[in-house]
Amino acid sequence: MYAIVRTGGRQYRVAPDMVIDVEKVDAEAGTRLTLNEVLLVVPDEGAPRIGRPLVEGAAVQATVLGHYRAKKIIVWKYRPGLRYRRRRGHRQTYTRLKIEGLTGV
Repeated sequence: MYAIVRTGGRQYRVAPDMVIDVEKVDAEAGTRLTLNEVLLVVPDEGAPRIGRPLVEGAAVQATVLGHYRAKKIIVWKYRPGLRYRRRRGHRQTYTRLKIEGLTGV
């Protein structure tokens, strides 16, 4: 059984006992979350349920394991002949979630 959920503007394929990294979610480590934006549910038996745009009554239960920041990337702008140079760094913050189960399937 698996589902496709949307969080942070991205879509993720999740299954029970899976660990995923998503865009930062404002929640303390150890708290339980409910992801309500379920786009698709594929059970072990039977036909898949496709949402239009969301699957009615379906939700994914997850636990926040922690937060971390990714490796720094360097953004470099350069315009030849104009003496224009800009260098900036960026570190994205992620939240690690453990998928506990799917409800309403």
